[in-house]
Amino acid sequence: MDRDRILSTPAAELEPIDSPAALDWASQWTAATTAALREDAEPLEAEFLEILDSEDRIPLVVRRGDFLYNFWRDREHPRGIWRRTRELPTHDEITWEILIDVDELAQTEEESWVWKGARVRSPEYDRALISLSRGGSDAVVIREFDLLKGTFVEDQSFTLAEAKSDLSWVDLDHVLVGTDTGEESLTDSGYPVESRLWRRGQKISEAPVVIRGEKQDIAVGAWADPTPGFERIFARRALDFYTAEHYVLDIEEGSSQRIEVPIDAEILVHREFLFVMPRSDYAGIPGGGLGVTLLADFLAGDQRLAEVFSPTASRSLQSVRFSKNFVLLGTLNNVASSIEAIALSDLPLPGKPTPLHTTAIELPELVTASIAATAALEGDEVFILTSSFLIPSTLLRVDLASSTTPTLVRTSPAHFDAEGMETRQHWVVSKDGTRIPYFISGRFADAPQPTLVSAYGGFEVSRVPYYSALTGKSWLERGGLWVLANIRGGGEFGPQWHSQAVKHNRHLVFEDYQAVLEDLVRRGYTTTEHLGIRGGSNGGLLTSQAVTAYPELFHAAVVQVPLTDMLRYHRWLAGASWVAEYGDPDDPADREVLESYSPLHNVVDHHQRPYPATLVTTSTRDDRVHPAHARLFARRLVEAGQPVDYLENQEGGHAGAADNKQVAQMESLIFTWLWAQCAL
Repeated sequence: MDRDRILSTPAAELEPIDSPAALDWASQWTAATTAALREDAEPLEAEFLEILDSEDRIPLVVRRGDFLYNFWRDREHPRGIWRRTRELPTHDEITWEILIDVDELAQTEEESWVWKGARVRSPEYDRALISLSRGGSDAVVIREFDLLKGTFVEDQSFTLAEAKSDLSWVDLDHVLVGTDTGEESLTDSGYPVESRLWRRGQKISEAPVVIRGEKQDIAVGAWADPTPGFERIFARRALDFYTAEHYVLDIEEGSSQRIEVPIDAEILVHREFLFVMPRSDYAGIPGGGLGVTLLADFLAGDQRLAEVFSPTASRSLQSVRFSKNFVLLGTLNNVASSIEAIALSDLPLPGKPTPLHTTAIELPELVTASIAATAALEGDEVFILTSSFLIPSTLLRVDLASSTTPTLVRTSPAHFDAEGMETRQHWVVSKDGTRIPYFISGRFADAPQPTLVSAYGGFEVSRVPYYSALTGKSWLERGGLWVLANIRGGGEFGPQWHSQAVKHNRHLVFEDYQAVLEDLVRRGYTTTEHLGIRGGSNGGLLTSQAVTAYPELFHAAVVQVPLTDMLRYHRWLAGASWVAEYGDPDDPADREVLESYSPLHNVVDHHQRPYPATLVTTSTRDDRVHPAHARLFARRLVEAGQPVDYLENQEGGHAGAADNKQVAQMESLIFTWLWAQCAL
């Protein structure tokens, strides 16, 4: 698509998501980019689709009573099937009962349905609230499904029209609901501002409000704890992305009691216990640690906590999960994972100092391990998923009631040849003296190699080693090196690793990234002519900022579903919810910082400073990060005479693709483009 045709559509016409002018502009440019790559991408697309649809993948399961539930996509079911079995999925021949065929439903109803999950009523396991999205957007339609009859409930069902809704079972005839019921029902971020107790057959507008926040909050939600003997209703008022108020509700009395922890602390309640995870020091628990007490004592005024976990400079708490009688801690130590189990009966409590006894779950060496599922109501069964850059995923099962040694459920086959490959971890010193780790994988040679860097750097998201069959097949097998950088803004080393790099200190994220790129060349792994970068969402901000700030350091950039207009991001879709991360563009001090790095506002003419080749991608159905970020940035690059290609998938939401075929197509185009730019 030539420059004049791209620029003939004014920037303002690209801002409305579904405007005919914007859709025509996006489809024409996408077609031109696709046509240029199609011949080389088609063989890779076929390989990708075979990997994504392979029957020997691990079916990840969640136990609900006697059944194990799983959502599955394959060649026959590209949109997927929700199914269940009574057997452990140790092989391909087990018997599955199909509950919902999304492809069949989409065809019957002539809708582009994308599965967004199911909330099963516990512990009865008789009904489910099914979330379906049109084209993969965050907004969903919710329908009630009868698990005993295997059909959607038609008469007086709990059904919600498309919205960013929150729905939770109380009992068979009552749910807690937050949804779009009119102008005052949503926050500025587009999420529910209130939660109502909705009775079967009742109009939502007539359901009583059980908790309400303010328009400037991010979201308000309420949910019921169904644990037998510990039935309670909780609510959370998210003030911003990192602060919230928590409540216990008495819906019969119409009253609430706040759980008086600091607003920057998160809580978890399991049976009689209250667990507190403060982001800053509180009640003797260091920021990033975990404390525990009895919920009843805390609500009665005794706000002491006993320490369960304390972080170190290298070790951080990543997750807290529960089986019926155990609490499980997922931790990282210099980005290496472990899982520990603590019996609830062994927990220390305030005033009862008890030596803390933790038991490490036995795991394979050199893998990342995460808890895939637990059965918190039924027992102490835990499913654990392990993988690494070069080792395929393995599903393990352990019953903590009898052992801490997992047994093998299923191993995914290798989808690329990793013979002779290895992974190394390096550390580089950033501009302010902070040591930043990164991993690099591949078959190392004595000469520079094409190298692809992935990073995120935001929202306390930890990036850990994982198996990517598509990256392995398209990049590592061809002789490339793959890098995962653990820059600040993430959560690999606890809350401070993130909090030190927000708002006015955002430059630390970009400096860490720059340091990694420079170190790869300094160590001789690659050269700037063979170095590519890729990132999506906040990672798209990272890569687009790199394009405008230090373009000389690399040769190609993939900018996916990005933020690029940092002066207006808070006014588009869910953008208002990210002010705690980036700052408020309406505040003069924050605006000055945002403007200093906002990619859209820092593009310069090619004759002033040439940029590397850039591929910008987005989804028309992304209702989280507005597609105008991508459209406007790509158009601005063309206007400045900089090299840029563009892909906009009409479906997929923030994930960028709605099914395996779309994933295969988009990923094959991206990797074909990258290899053409970075190959020797």
